[in-house]
Amino acid sequence: MKVVVFETEEWEHQACLRLKPAHELSCTREPLDARTAAAHADAEIVSTFVNSKLGADVLAQFPSLKLIATRSTGFDHIDLGWCAAHGVAVANVPDYGDSTVAEHAFALLLAVARNLVEAVERTRRGNFSQAGLRGFELRGKTLGVIGTGRIGRRAIEIARGFGMTVIAHDLYPDADAASRVGFCYADLDEVLAAADALTLHVPATPGSASLISDREFGLMKPGAILINTARGNVVDVPALVRALSDGRLRAAGLDVLPQEPLIREEAQIFREAWTEGHDLKALVANHVLLRFPNVIVTPHNAYNTESAVRRIIETTLENIEAFVRGEPRNLVTHG
Repeated sequence: MKVVVFETEEWEHQACLRLKPAHELSCTREPLDARTAAAHADAEIVSTFVNSKLGADVLAQFPSLKLIATRSTGFDHIDLGWCAAHGVAVANVPDYGDSTVAEHAFALLLAVARNLVEAVERTRRGNFSQAGLRGFELRGKTLGVIGTGRIGRRAIEIARGFGMTVIAHDLYPDADAASRVGFCYADLDEVLAAADALTLHVPATPGSASLISDREFGLMKPGAILINTARGNVVDVPALVRALSDGRLRAAGLDVLPQEPLIREEAQIFREAWTEGHDLKALVANHVLLRFPNVIVTPHNAYNTESAVRRIIETTLENIEAFVRGEPRNLVTHG
């Protein structure tokens, strides 16, 4: 088959060479979008990361497409309805980063709890004053966890190791995990009211969009911390700016933001094709957040460890090979 792998680094290209000579392979550093699709329109299998946007306008340019192998757990960048209607299967990587993402969530939590960024920047300037750097310890605090899938459960295990009490919310509670690890479930409002720190581990779905907004921030304990390593649109960013500005929240640690590609390449705002489907208010709020001294933003980097990215490419290649053998695995939609 004709296989095209988008958004590849050199080491990924080398790993993908195992698909040859059984398949015709192309690798490119560029994301798949309306601009780059035409050059690869004969592809039967495409593999992308989350920076590619596989909407109907892009997918329609691939008349022979049979499989999309996304190198991610999330698949909100793919129009699944179009794929199902046109017989295109979609496979993901369901469990590459449980520990990786959960550990990053705690890296953010510890960084804001102990004012690490300011402390490091201060000492690099030769200033060893401790003024304004007093933090707080995690032991004895309550962690609220929204979403208790693989990553959420791993975050809970880490929290228990720190001596934290955990209260969680999930649409599908796992009573066995709660008993085994040592946490309790409650409705969302109870979790918000009890949490000293709130960490989000839910997928991007229509139901999770702006899950945390003005109402939810109003219910949170004054001085609480928000951690988001899930998806940017789970949090209403203008509402987050308001909660930080009025002192409701102590701090936030964010690995994801809505409109992330536009933060990376703001010139896109001025392209004619950009005009629909984007929220300028959220984009402005992102830039405001980047300037808050009590907010830490990392560049969607929670997944990015050597072991995790190796698992991603290995699972993706296995997904492609299994599909070709007629034994598809890790399918999000069967096409």
